[in-house]
Amino acid sequence: MKSSDTFNIVLVQPEIPPNTGSIARLCGATKTILHLVHPLGFSTDDKHLKRAGLDYWKHVDIVHWDNFDDFLKAQDERKLYFFTTKITKAYTEAKYGPGDFLIFGRETKGLSEEIRTLYSDRCYTLPMNSPHIRSLNLAMTAGIVLYEALRQNDFMA
Repeated sequence: MKSSDTFNIVLVQPEIPPNTGSIARLCGATKTILHLVHPLGFSTDDKHLKRAGLDYWKHVDIVHWDNFDDFLKAQDERKLYFFTTKITKAYTEAKYGPGDFLIFGRETKGLSEEIRTLYSDRCYTLPMNSPHIRSLNLAMTAGIVLYEALRQNDFMA
């Protein structure tokens, strides 16, 4: 599968194996390519990662990147969408299309300020009404955003 024919989820230095496993399962179910930007906060042999993906790993296209700079250099900037809690523009304002990259930062720190500043016009958030909750779980966020992108494209039918 080519990254231009489908959506792409990019996890920048993910730290929690079950989140990555759940997102891998989501990618397998939707024929979305999963990009993992190193360094990872775990081994890809981690038992929690494997368990979260169950027996679906063979159905997931995964691309590994040594670092975020290498990933960015290889992409068309117009196809990049960044997600952060540090902005107010809702994810539903973006117009997604096949070949787009939905980019999420680390669970504990999110995307760097440098990236948020450089791509401020391409940053979006999931609005939350409670001041007591900092953010949603990474896997939940990725699922919400991906399904909005799929919805906008008639689920790629």
